[in-house]
Amino acid sequence: MGKKLTLLIILITSISMNAQKYNTSKDSIHAFYDTLFLNLKEGFIKKDSVNWEEIENETFSNLALYTNFKNSLNEVEPLFSKIDATHCSIYFENSVYSVQKKVSSESYSNQWKMKYDTNPGFEVKIIQEKFGYILVPSLFFTDLHPKNVNKIAQNLYNQVVEIKTGNELEGWIIDLRFNTGGNSWPMLLGLYDFLGNNNITGTLDGNKNLIGIKSLSKGKYLVDSKKQYQITPTGKLLDKIKVAIITSAVTASSGEIVAMAFKGRPNTVFIGENSLGFTSENYSSILPFNTIMALTKTYNSDRNGIYYESIVPDINVIKQDNFDNYLLDGNILEAIKFITN
Repeated sequence: MGKKLTLLIILITSISMNAQKYNTSKDSIHAFYDTLFLNLKEGFIKKDSVNWEEIENETFSNLALYTNFKNSLNEVEPLFSKIDATHCSIYFENSVYSVQKKVSSESYSNQWKMKYDTNPGFEVKIIQEKFGYILVPSLFFTDLHPKNVNKIAQNLYNQVVEIKTGNELEGWIIDLRFNTGGNSWPMLLGLYDFLGNNNITGTLDGNKNLIGIKSLSKGKYLVDSKKQYQITPTGKLLDKIKVAIITSAVTASSGEIVAMAFKGRPNTVFIGENSLGFTSENYSSILPFNTIMALTKTYNSDRNGIYYESIVPDINVIKQDNFDNYLLDGNILEAIKFITN
């Protein structure tokens, strides 16, 4: 009984001390930014080019004006801007804190905006009974457990299987015009039939030297030959069929990774507009007070280790979107030309 009482006293004391450790909002602010800077100085891809002492002094001087933790997160954007962390983000209570890369309304058509406003999901359909069409929009979630990722990826893949089964299509169109970022792994697994059993992208260090390879094999997504996620494939592969990839001026991050995975694939064409240019790779980590950080640690490349600042299409099509009638969409018309040539 004495030992149990002693243990209980120790636990209560420990809880009390931890509670006192961050007993004011200013303590919370300081604790959060201490951890944030630690992560940046250890992992950020451009860490060696930053004057950390100067940046920390400026940031903590600005933070002295805040008494509320959530409000203090407004300092994240200027901090990230100063160190050129344009792809990093902080997520807290359904809000995202990052450097906002401005996209002019002149960069997209009215048709694109109207479709975007509907928050489009993953779509698979047939055009003219000859061509498969897959819309791969943004997809972001925080539960990265393999069981959850596998489930999401399998659902995407099954939608492709439903259309490919029993339909002898001449080619496929993969539309990334609304893919502004998110989790790329389920997207790539959902498109497994088109990529096949191949290396798909590379990982580059800060000097853009190849340090890792991501590949697909028998429905498995592998990082340096180690399985991360997987689906159960069905039917024949489509890795030799003609595929047209469509990008827009706001295709970014995961959208660019998906596009890069098709670089080096035979019978593939890129149509549309130059992508936004977030071709680096983020890694998630948990920071204090239920915040999540997306930290840019590496660059991405295609399967051959080639780096792209953005995806530049083979065929330029500017603001000729039409999601009401695909046969009036300039991108899809060019895709059909490629497939039927």
